[in-house]
Amino acid sequence: MKQYETACIAQADEEHAPDGSRVRPLLALKAGAMAQFQLDPGRVSRAVRHRSVEEIWLVLAGQGLMWRRQNEQESVVCLERGVCVSIPAGTAFQFRCTGSEPMSIAAVTMPPWPGDEEAVFVAGQWGSEEADARPC
Repeated sequence: MKQYETACIAQADEEHAPDGSRVRPLLALKAGAMAQFQLDPGRVSRAVRHRSVEEIWLVLAGQGLMWRRQNEQESVVCLERGVCVSIPAGTAFQFRCTGSEPMSIAAVTMPPWPGDEEAVFVAGQWGSEEADARPC
């Protein structure tokens, strides 16, 4: 039986997610995992679609936009502190930081992240070179 664990964001190793954001994996159990993502001001992630995992994000700091597309449904939503969004498996998504401070996100991945091959690159809403930001 696995013992319970405790983690601290400040002590977690920083990695790069396939979408280009910085990620600090925190804890994982059989059904899911938690990590903290960060995207710097003016940055745009690469658009991806997850093969099998679902995610729930909670914005902890900063401001931005998230584009999501699944089948014929497509939308862009404002991200700011306290906003929570879902990313069902198979949903194409992309996000960008439009504020003057880094955007920090707590994310739960279900099941735990299996590896970088999980992310499939797709055509997104924004090019990574775009500097203009649509206000919320």
